[in-house]
Amino acid sequence: MDRVNTNYEVLSDEAGRPIKAWTVGVPFEDEAKKQLRNLRGLPFIHKWVAVMPDVHRGYGATVGSVVPTVGAVVPAAVGVDIGCGMIAVRTTLRADQLPDSLRGVRSAIEAAVPHGRTDNGGRNDRGAWKDSPVTHTAAWARLAEGYARIVAKHPRIGRGPELAHLGTLGTGNHFIELCVDESDGVWLMLHSGSRGVGNRIGSHFIELAKQDMERFFIHLPDADLAYLPEGTEHFDDYVFAVSWAQDFAAMNRELMLHSAVEALKASGELPPFELSESAVNCHHNYISREHHFGKNCFVTRKGAVRAREGDMGIIPGSMGARSYIVRGKGNADAFHSCSHGAGRVMSREAAKKRFTLEDHAKATAGVECRKDVDVIDETPAAYKPIDAVMAAQADLVEVVHTLKQVVCVKG
Repeated sequence: MDRVNTNYEVLSDEAGRPIKAWTVGVPFEDEAKKQLRNLRGLPFIHKWVAVMPDVHRGYGATVGSVVPTVGAVVPAAVGVDIGCGMIAVRTTLRADQLPDSLRGVRSAIEAAVPHGRTDNGGRNDRGAWKDSPVTHTAAWARLAEGYARIVAKHPRIGRGPELAHLGTLGTGNHFIELCVDESDGVWLMLHSGSRGVGNRIGSHFIELAKQDMERFFIHLPDADLAYLPEGTEHFDDYVFAVSWAQDFAAMNRELMLHSAVEALKASGELPPFELSESAVNCHHNYISREHHFGKNCFVTRKGAVRAREGDMGIIPGSMGARSYIVRGKGNADAFHSCSHGAGRVMSREAAKKRFTLEDHAKATAGVECRKDVDVIDETPAAYKPIDAVMAAQADLVEVVHTLKQVVCVKG
């Protein structure tokens, strides 16, 4: 029987195994609930599955889910965008120092950071480096040994770009934004992950987990919930590869932030400025070893951010909505987590069919950004209202800064 707690909904089955969902006042689709019930039924779930207010149906496992496990991990519960996350930093710029037209600012960022995808990801892909900058090559040197170890055992993972994607944005909901906060301070914020190499790692181990389920004669309600038992070779290989991809993703964001800052300083569009606060850099698709309710466990967050007491995090809205710099409250029932954004309220295909360019231009009025047909699937109305999402998780985080974008670069 389902019920509503003061702060969250509880979805229970006959055995009493709960799903605790911070979804009061926000859409919670039936398909997502079905996925979560399948996930909740796995025998190695620790206590319950926690659900964030940006929840929506995902590949294999639900986006906006926090999955604590003992003795096994589910690769699809991380997904293929391993280490995807956010980074943001406040500058010394003030809103009144920005030019009337921000087109030159957007152009400077677009010229400095490869973004998008062309040529089917081939040699002429504009979203990859043809010649990586020296700083990026030096950063890759710190990752190369771990990557070689992964590829030595799983050669398929090595069949694609890695260094050429380090310091690049990608496509979909990844973005770079210039934002103004509640005190007219100017921030630089971006969203991206481990790019093609993370996708190859995720896809490879999801398939290996499915093969292991067949070999062990384990039948699941959803084949995408195939898991890797602790103590097996594939488990150890996967945990190492995920950790490496998370490091790649964090470095990817740091390099892009540096490139964007340097490009803006050299653009001639802005007065001299510096960075005034330490950058907030957080994952939201990843695995972490943590201790909850008396047990050491693996916590898999897919579309969720760790929000221990005092942890700083970023919760972005859509292209035309506010975003938030937050501080975690350390809510134990949520396994110290919060949402990773607003969360989709409809699929990309549905958004393309429903909204027009006029709708998108109106929703992004005042934002210097792409307003063409290829970004209709990212239009604000394709996402849940960020205000409702924040209200639903008031006991998970407190708002430190409220940001509104004035420039948005999309792949």
